[in-house]
Amino acid sequence: MKGLLSVLFVLGVGSLCAQKVETLEAEYVYHAPENMTLEEAKRVALERAKIEALAKAFGTMVSQTNMTLVGNRNGDGKVDFFSVGGSEVKGEWIETVGVPVYAICYEQEMLVVRVSVRGRAREVLAAKAEVRVRILRNGTEERCEGEVFYEGDDLYLSFISPVNGYLAVYLSDTDGKVYCLLPYREQTDGIYRVQANRRYLFFHTGEAPVAERGMVDEYMMTCEREIERNIVYVVFSPRAFVKAADGGGEEALPRELEGEEFRRWLARCRKHDTEMQVIEKLVVVKKK
Repeated sequence: MKGLLSVLFVLGVGSLCAQKVETLEAEYVYHAPENMTLEEAKRVALERAKIEALAKAFGTMVSQTNMTLVGNRNGDGKVDFFSVGGSEVKGEWIETVGVPVYAICYEQEMLVVRVSVRGRAREVLAAKAEVRVRILRNGTEERCEGEVFYEGDDLYLSFISPVNGYLAVYLSDTDGKVYCLLPYREQTDGIYRVQANRRYLFFHTGEAPVAERGMVDEYMMTCEREIERNIVYVVFSPRAFVKAADGGGEEALPRELEGEEFRRWLARCRKHDTEMQVIEKLVVVKKK
């Protein structure tokens, strides 16, 4: 398996939702910085195309936060005023229809990526539970968060939710294979329950609940190429769902399935569960 030595897991199904799903199309042109690879530029261009399509179809929410800091040291007063603005689209991309089409060229020695994409999406009518997900490298503390790993590094995942729910984790590698990391390989009910306001640290036997320590899968990152890019999908919902059907694979590797099968499963789950959310985390693995 590219970028991982061990396992991951996902769930499925929710209650039927009558919320309208729309078909969107978008085209985006991305001028990449000189230090960015073609693969990374294509990924950024695609994500921005989706965001632009969602913004046009459903609009955006704009927020601004003001902060005033007052300090007094040696009789000298100091006031700093910060204004932070941001926007968030009021829609979510459920699935991509077909294959995105890319056109690559160079303008004044700058990489330019044009992408066209078509997909299904729906409007977000209410805020979802704000979960916290962190990919950790070679350590269990939050400060170990990172997306760049070297061959032989350990991977852990930190997760906290404000509500009870159900969780699954998958990893998609450079070649398009998808591996189920959670539920663990030895868990046979296809579902992983999490409790509200509790920090979970996955893929570390010593930090797991005593009852789970015999089934925890631990992961060491590997790569066959000089650099490989993987996507970790963290799927969470307050509603119960069951992981996708997958195969056993090699003994030292997680259960696996084809990328297209995973995408179809995930799209079906999201269509029927408006509270489901999918957090994507980039994991880059390099040779030492």
